[in-house]
Amino acid sequence: MGQVMAAGATSKRPFWEAPLASLDAGQWEALCDGCGKCCLHKLEDEDTGRIYPTNVACRLLDLTTARCGDYKHRRRHVPDCLTLTKAKVADIEWLPQTCAYRLRAEGEPLPDWHYLVCGDRDAVHRAGESIVGWTVGEDMAGPLENHLVERVV
Repeated sequence: MGQVMAAGATSKRPFWEAPLASLDAGQWEALCDGCGKCCLHKLEDEDTGRIYPTNVACRLLDLTTARCGDYKHRRRHVPDCLTLTKAKVADIEWLPQTCAYRLRAEGEPLPDWHYLVCGDRDAVHRAGESIVGWTVGEDMAGPLENHLVERVV
């Protein structure tokens, strides 16, 4: 037997369950879970091209909230800051397994701790899925080679 809907209910699914190509700019931005993992420095092996994550955060990243200190103008301060787009997301292998953009590009649902699902922006931190509590700022880090981590899940 099919699902019964209340009078006036709609079968339209939430935007975060829709294909990425259908999202408008505001919906695209809202998809970010605020984990801050994409703002960690990475090292690339020149011979193999392999990317190695570190626990060193961009100087604009607030280590207590995992939010960019100047998101709107970040590229003025950090010219090589990545602008994640619908066209690029599938090709960026180093995006964390938990990244909402990656998950949706792969047709997977958002995790229960994602604020769009649970309504709580801090759930990502309580779930241990953000950079809060285990990262260091680039101004204090020293050589990145000393800050390699196994992987940023």
